[in-house]
Amino acid sequence: MKILVTGSNGLLGQKLIQKLAGDKEAEVIATARGENRLPVKEGYTYASLDITDKENVEAVLAQYQPDVVIHTAAMTNVDQCETEKEECWKLNVTATAYLLEAAEKHGSFFLHLSTDFIFDGAAGPYTEEAEANPVSFYGWSKYAAEKLVIHSKVRWAIARTILVYGIAHDMSRSNIILWVKNSLEGGKAIHVINDQWRTPTLAEDLADGCILIARQRAEGIFNISGKDLLNPYQMAVMTADYFGLDKSLINETDGSRFQQTAKRPARTGFILDKPVKVLGYNPKSFQEGIAFVAEQIGGK
Repeated sequence: MKILVTGSNGLLGQKLIQKLAGDKEAEVIATARGENRLPVKEGYTYASLDITDKENVEAVLAQYQPDVVIHTAAMTNVDQCETEKEECWKLNVTATAYLLEAAEKHGSFFLHLSTDFIFDGAAGPYTEEAEANPVSFYGWSKYAAEKLVIHSKVRWAIARTILVYGIAHDMSRSNIILWVKNSLEGGKAIHVINDQWRTPTLAEDLADGCILIARQRAEGIFNISGKDLLNPYQMAVMTADYFGLDKSLINETDGSRFQQTAKRPARTGFILDKPVKVLGYNPKSFQEGIAFVAEQIGGK
């Protein structure tokens, strides 16, 4: 099976390539804009790909003719999407249309990554059948991309996910576990909100879910997230407990303390019955996720 991954330099992209590169049954093509920044150098082919360039998309898919496209590349900074709407639409919607067109031409199965931010957060946790109602431009862009996928002529799947955390090989991005650990170790007091609820997702679990979908060519929408519904304050306390750090430095607050450009849904979270039953998906708890991340950074 030939699998092409977009956004291979991103956190999920890195995890997918690391897992697939050692798979003798998979021929893997990693693609991203610019140079290859992956730590793994063997077991896959790298091709530079600008997903906003229609001709580039057509040329790369024509060259490799993948059986499966896993489309992870996107603009995911929610506030940036609000201020740079044109760029957000180009990356999240127009690029998806280019990829779908090329995938149709070559008969590729298309797996699209989406988000809980397509929901307004009024009635979480959500099943796959819940009605979308985005409250941010990022959410609208991802919902528009979903509609393109659903109404395309390719065989498709959508993997929706939530608050992905994990360790990028170059430590290029933080996450709530690292932020809490580093702040408290430095004796810094932090304010953490308690009025937004999510089912945080370990990047490795998300990669596993995507690979299960790709291998089975499982069609339809799948919730691929963690299984614990938590707010960031609870996540921070669990992190402090794990590393034996001073919890008195964690101040509980609500979202009104922070001025954010884009509105966030209050309560999302996913119900995972479908991926567990159909795919055999089995994510870690957040407690297990903390331990996993700690091991990667030489923690406890």
